[in-house]
Amino acid sequence: MKISLRYSGDIDSAIMEELKGKVKNIFGCPVEIKPGIDSLEHAYAPTRKQYLASALISTINALGKEKDERIVGIVDVDLYAPGLNFVFGEADVSSGTAIISLCRLRQEYYGLPSDKALFIERATKEIVHELGHTFGLRHCSNAKCVMHFSNSLTDTDYKQATFCSKCCPKII
Repeated sequence: MKISLRYSGDIDSAIMEELKGKVKNIFGCPVEIKPGIDSLEHAYAPTRKQYLASALISTINALGKEKDERIVGIVDVDLYAPGLNFVFGEADVSSGTAIISLCRLRQEYYGLPSDKALFIERATKEIVHELGHTFGLRHCSNAKCVMHFSNSLTDTDYKQATFCSKCCPKII
């Protein structure tokens, strides 16, 4: 298995390298950083001022992938899914592709001072969570498990970046 982190937009390369290292440590497999989608505009919903996560996943899938490759798109725009106000990320189980947004993971989004370590921790958890979905994992009832549903950043901050003892064996 190989994991590719496909960034779009102006995401700092140092942040991408740090996320790459964290994901590699958790999954113990090769992790690569690759460019992602050139333009996100096709997924933009002007009335919401947000981007449709599933449309971006479809575009990432159109770029192609290698055998046994899992892909996580990383964007810095606000994402949504139908029926939800926003999403931190979304995954497509059938394709093994996911997307996360860094937008709401930053303290600055909420008018608070920057905290790089907390930001990296949150982004790592969201990447690992969405990768878990690409392996067919559902949301976990264990609030500390990375597969626990995050309805808010409080949930994300409380959980760990690792799989619980029930979810871990299901990662193939």
